[in-house]
Amino acid sequence: MDETVFIATADWQLGMAARFLNDDARIRYQQARLDVVARIGEVARSRDAAFVVVAGDIFESNLLDRSVLLRTFEALRSIPVPVVLVPGNHDPLDATAIHDDPAFLRGCPDHVTVARSETPIEVVPGVEVVAVPWRSKRPTTDLVAAALETLTPVREGVRRVLVAHGAVTSLNPDRTAVATIDEDAVATALADGRIHFAVVGDRHSTTEILPRFWYPGTPEVTDRHETDPGNVLVVALHEGTVERVRVGSWSFRVVEQELSSDEDIDTLVAQLSSLPAKDRTAVWLVLRGTLSVTQDARLRNELEDLGSLFARLGTWERHTDLAVVADDHDFASLELSGFAQDAVAELVAAAPTDETARDALGLLHRLTEGTR
Repeated sequence: MDETVFIATADWQLGMAARFLNDDARIRYQQARLDVVARIGEVARSRDAAFVVVAGDIFESNLLDRSVLLRTFEALRSIPVPVVLVPGNHDPLDATAIHDDPAFLRGCPDHVTVARSETPIEVVPGVEVVAVPWRSKRPTTDLVAAALETLTPVREGVRRVLVAHGAVTSLNPDRTAVATIDEDAVATALADGRIHFAVVGDRHSTTEILPRFWYPGTPEVTDRHETDPGNVLVVALHEGTVERVRVGSWSFRVVEQELSSDEDIDTLVAQLSSLPAKDRTAVWLVLRGTLSVTQDARLRNELEDLGSLFARLGTWERHTDLAVVADDHDFASLELSGFAQDAVAELVAAAPTDETARDALGLLHRLTEGTR
């Protein structure tokens, strides 16, 4: 029997707002989420894949600008094999479904199928996709278990792939959620041959739940908490083997640093400077310790300069605990007197609790550094 290879992916969330990025970076990031669709097409071509399945959340929401749809269609045209889209919680088949928008129905490429029911779809000869689309943002039952209960035995020579969306029992912190996917029901269906592989979206980290049961994860990172995002799965259906293939180009990082000296600042600056692809990297800083006013001013200036290179560079305020202590010697070298001396003294006194004062001292530090 010839091996059938397919691509499993999920959580494209095309049109994602990404409000944590500045305007320029947001445009690049939104384009990257479209570009990754084209890279999925390249993987399908290079691995001789027979089809692609997308396990939910193709779009960020059902309310998107028409231009997002048109650019999505252009990206989908670069995939050379059939594509099955399964609506998830971000883009359910409800009254506002983007998949029923006239612009979608008019422009969607012919090789792309939106799964609208649990009826098996023969995506290529000898392979069926059993899709479980969401019809609302808050299902009142385990949609996957319900679909598996009504699934008839597979015909001889046919392989089935389950494609669904949602949290599974072992990974859902809310064990009382009625829509949680019962892993045992999926495992039973895999064991008795009603299905031969299961792909689930919603978890953005690439994760093996059980053999032949996977979260592909998002193909382009969406959150700093994700583990190993940016992949698609190349699945050999008959053998059940899975290969993770990197397609993402962005990186979200959390950088932690204890700060109490100029040397610590040097270490942080060196670490940030060494990061590759800064224009596609968002960084959340977790900073702890105590700095003098002068050191804090220097840190701010360094971060401001580096910030122009990154897609995002800023502190993660909830986890940052950096104290600023006034030091009589911080600006002694300026040899100020009179009003100027009094003004600097007031800023130094206010700096530990006043961000505006720290910003002013940072500017003063930069100006004086330039004259030395």
